[in-house]
Amino acid sequence: MKIVKTINLTKIYRMGPSEIRALDGVNLTIERGEFLSVMGRSGSGKSTLLNLIGCLDRPTSGSVILDGVEVSRLPGRRLPRIRREKVGFVFQQFNLIPTLTALENVELPLRYAGVGRGERRRRAKEALEEVGLSDRLGHRPSELSGGEQQRVAIARAIVNRPDILLADEPTGELDTHTAAEIIDLMHELNREEGVTVVIVTHDPLVASRTDRIIYLSDGRIIREERPPATMGR
Repeated sequence: MKIVKTINLTKIYRMGPSEIRALDGVNLTIERGEFLSVMGRSGSGKSTLLNLIGCLDRPTSGSVILDGVEVSRLPGRRLPRIRREKVGFVFQQFNLIPTLTALENVELPLRYAGVGRGERRRRAKEALEEVGLSDRLGHRPSELSGGEQQRVAIARAIVNRPDILLADEPTGELDTHTAAEIIDLMHELNREEGVTVVIVTHDPLVASRTDRIIYLSDGRIIREERPPATMGR
């Protein structure tokens, strides 16, 4: 069953008289429960594609269908709710608020969704336990390692139980061992929770552990492949 479908997806950025075609007619289908990676050089359109799927931006033309809803045609006022209910985001920069504890950072999406204090605390603790940080609830980002900060960011992304997790270079700031642990965690969420995962990455080792790799160049899909099964997957 499809969770994402893009149809002739195009995004053009205009800079004075010039235009940059960040995406150029991308047609992509992502199945529910799939673990997908997107690769390509800087400027190939990877992050733009992720932002359009996640309703952080609008296409110049074409369509994005997310869980059966053509989100590219929705009024802007409806998009925040779609993002809260359907999508979790993880970025290379962890984007944690330095003055808040791990627990308080994870609670934030629930606070924006209007969830009561007791319920959001319970759900935030549960999410941090899922990522192996039940003993770090009261620690602030400066008291956590890079890998622990990314785990907090993942907990924050899944606390609303999204259908799809979009991760933009989630291992880019991490050493090889810690990066492998983060990918292991995402695999666990994919297998056990059924979360669809889409990762933008430059790392061939990360991509090799996904179900399918999409290669972008100059805003177009140039090929895709399915890596052979490995012991780590």
